[in-house]
Amino acid sequence: MPSMTAVPTLATRPPLTKRPVPHERTPDRPTPTNPRPHPRSACVDGEVGPRAVGAIYQTSISAYEVLAVVRDSERASALLRRTALWAVIVRDIMRPDSEPYAVGDIWTTSDHLVREGRIPAAYAPAA
Repeated sequence: MPSMTAVPTLATRPPLTKRPVPHERTPDRPTPTNPRPHPRSACVDGEVGPRAVGAIYQTSISAYEVLAVVRDSERASALLRRTALWAVIVRDIMRPDSEPYAVGDIWTTSDHLVREGRIPAAYAPAA
């Protein structure tokens, strides 16, 4: 039985296995011409939902007009004062004295689209 105080030497340790090379760096596999979209962009689109500039949507609390959709994470984080990937700047249309403000609430099944907004050309699907 080996001693509890004995220090194992390098000769007694099994060799470490090499990690596989990521497929992006493998020269025998060409880089695709149309890489898959970043999963974060798909996640953002699902969370923002149909809220585009000019859209009006209703929640259980009130109805809102979308004034801007911010997809820059740094700017969205500054607007919401927390870590965020996106923000929507809205105005409550049920209150006449309402000021625009940023929200980061995800689109849920209880939200109802009253009027569609216009989709910016950068986010429009290719024809």
